[in-house]
Amino acid sequence: MLKLYGGDRSRASIVKWYLEELNVPYEFVRLDMQSGEHLQPPFLAINPMGKVPAIEVDGFSIWESGAILLYLQEKYGEPLTPEQRGTVAQWVLFANATLGPGLFIEATREKEAPRLLGGLNQALEGRTFLLGDLFSAADVAVGSMVAYMTLMLKMEFSGYPNVAAYVKRLSERPAYQKGIAIPIPA
Repeated sequence: MLKLYGGDRSRASIVKWYLEELNVPYEFVRLDMQSGEHLQPPFLAINPMGKVPAIEVDGFSIWESGAILLYLQEKYGEPLTPEQRGTVAQWVLFANATLGPGLFIEATREKEAPRLLGGLNQALEGRTFLLGDLFSAADVAVGSMVAYMTLMLKMEFSGYPNVAAYVKRLSERPAYQKGIAIPIPA
């Protein structure tokens, strides 16, 4: 059985959400981050960086939320064309490397928010999900970032109607509610 390692209030919830979407059975291994359990040899054998999330499945371990999402998409998700796989990778990398830092770092937020959210709003024009009608790891990566923004930064998307509708759609998904459990304000 797949094991997902994480701590309270960690990015492991992103992976949980996607595992719930894929209906993949998993065991959640909660590490006590306060006591440094993630820095002990048993976990460092799984992730030498001592960070969560990480997963183990069939003798294989992988860490970094974006890498895990891409792996899960490939192993358990809908078969994708090379173009779709590239698009999913693009959005997962965007979420972790551009969207998250651009909006969570206070010094860059004012400058970056209109550009990033405007671009995301445009990309979602006429689409249910980032791949059109197909839900994918891209939606988990981007969706989790915008969900965190609403919770942690009290960010609203009133100037970005496609983003607002997207966030609402995602937050209503049963797997989102099981995995992320971040209430999105109406």
